[in-house]
Amino acid sequence: MKKHIIIGFLLCIVFLGGCSKEQKYEEFFQQKMTEMHTDEKNYSYSLIHTELNAVHEDDAIAVFKEHNNQGEQIFIAYFAKENNQWEWKQTRGAELDSPVKWSSMNQAPFIYSGSISDNSIVEVFAGDEPATIINVDGDNRFWYVISPIKDVEVMTVEKDGTKEIIEEINREEI
Repeated sequence: MKKHIIIGFLLCIVFLGGCSKEQKYEEFFQQKMTEMHTDEKNYSYSLIHTELNAVHEDDAIAVFKEHNNQGEQIFIAYFAKENNQWEWKQTRGAELDSPVKWSSMNQAPFIYSGSISDNSIVEVFAGDEPATIINVDGDNRFWYVISPIKDVEVMTVEKDGTKEIIEEINREEI
């Protein structure tokens, strides 16, 4: 009798442990992407970069490319886990070779990001924070910076050491 109680107790623990399964970030991301684009034709995406615990424990940043009716775009998204469930918090998009050189998220954490197609650029800074630069394809790269400060200057550094403050929009390209 005592043996049956112990076995029953252990089975309850195993069952309850299975019920409180923690959602994995990768599963959440794939599920959300599928849900958001179920009825779209000619749609595809590819995850380029993931950074877990980017600002604090249990958060993530994803950089991904989408091919849709508007062409190819690159996005950065911020996620945070609340009550053991991932939540999609903010997203910004960019196009390669666009007059929009960078953008930033309007809520904390302030994430600055943009695309680079100029091979002479070797570093990017938002305020004092250095960017993470990701190779997208060919000469195209994408950068992002997590900043505690809203409204900072964005600066590029070229191979020869030349520094340039870049405006959000290059009015000459419009």
